[in-house]
Amino acid sequence: MIHPILLCGGRGARLWPSSRETFPKQFASIMSERSAFQQTLARLAGPGIAAPVVTTVEDYRFLAAGQAQEIGMIDLRLAIEPAGLGTAAAVLASALAIEDDADAMVLVLPVDYARDAGALFAEDLQAAAASLRPGTALLFTEEVVEEVAPRQMAVVGGDGGAAARLRSVPDPDDGALTGAALLRRDDLIALFKAAAPEMLEACRHAVADAPAEPGVMRLDATAFDGVAPCDFTEMVVSGPMPTQRAPMAAPCTALGTWSSVWDLLEKDGDGVAITGPAVGVRCRDSLLRSEDPAIQVVGLGLSNTVAVATRDAVLVADRDHLDALPEAISRLRRTEAPQATDHPRYHRPWGWYETLVLGHRFQVKRIMVKPGGVLSLQSHVHRSEHWVVVGGSAQVTVGEEVRLVPENGSVYIPVGTVHRMANPGKVPMYLIEVQTGEYLGEDDIERYEDIYNRC
Repeated sequence: MIHPILLCGGRGARLWPSSRETFPKQFASIMSERSAFQQTLARLAGPGIAAPVVTTVEDYRFLAAGQAQEIGMIDLRLAIEPAGLGTAAAVLASALAIEDDADAMVLVLPVDYARDAGALFAEDLQAAAASLRPGTALLFTEEVVEEVAPRQMAVVGGDGGAAARLRSVPDPDDGALTGAALLRRDDLIALFKAAAPEMLEACRHAVADAPAEPGVMRLDATAFDGVAPCDFTEMVVSGPMPTQRAPMAAPCTALGTWSSVWDLLEKDGDGVAITGPAVGVRCRDSLLRSEDPAIQVVGLGLSNTVAVATRDAVLVADRDHLDALPEAISRLRRTEAPQATDHPRYHRPWGWYETLVLGHRFQVKRIMVKPGGVLSLQSHVHRSEHWVVVGGSAQVTVGEEVRLVPENGSVYIPVGTVHRMANPGKVPMYLIEVQTGEYLGEDDIERYEDIYNRC
């Protein structure tokens, strides 16, 4: 079996404002209605491929689980990594947790790449596995040329891999590495034993001491005290293990900047790519994008420009100066602008909420609670709340009373009253919340019970 390990902990600052710290690019719908994370999961649903392990940080745990559930994948496992360790520790810990397959092969796969539907997965992945020699690691590159028949994999130091149904390249050393790698689990562990024995020891302790939680392996940061952060691909490339290299079976481009997104999008005869409600007149080689149906983007006479509008932020940039985007975000941070890090829609394990209007002593939110979602039992010191159910039905607790509130029903929550809402139905529940009071911050919450262990 091939055991995928998906690297899903990045922040994605170079695709701001669509990607932000609270909702990074792997979970955002950049290229299609599905996120890159969901697209990757869907392509791993093939024979001979085990349920993936998703490595991410605590902030994105429920995002990953929720998006997997949206596409019907409920058997994935989460490895929650301490921040700042790099990808090597997450990969190793995930591999160590595979104990029920003596001949396991590990596929390390970043999820921030755009790939065609046939790229690397399913049959081509099995073919790549058949070509892998014991004691080596197979690294995948972006380089792709014309298809040959029959397709063969070009590998460094190999015989071409007749079994592999991939495209060949003149010299796969010329292709940029994608961060994807395939190797046997035992070989991966042997690599760390030789190149980073302290990290191997730390990961063994972290896996052994991980709290028992179904579908989740939480790695304790204290196990990694004194262990230097390390990138997995760099370790493989610089380590003692021989490597093979193979091109992807279809174009593979990192979703690293808006220029790479522009490269992938369909364009008109003047090189203009349009996403959402946008219009370009006398424009050339530009990207015009609106992510809000209520915001119309109009570009006039633009050249080599990226214009991206979201509900609360707009980016206008020369494509040759996109490298300055991190500096711009740093300046936003210094002014304490929430757009620097916060997406306007805040995702929670039970669903999401967004602020529609924020004024003096009042705030209006729209809330979605997914089927089976339950908010914590809580109270507020400084605000009261008015709820109006606008879709589905809500099970509402106010003090000692529990009742079902249908669509068009309303509820009032006085200051200091213990309350909770839940969605007992089979469709998403939507609710408008009006808050009034002297302080409306999210930290004005005292939790008493929470099914997601956030108390």
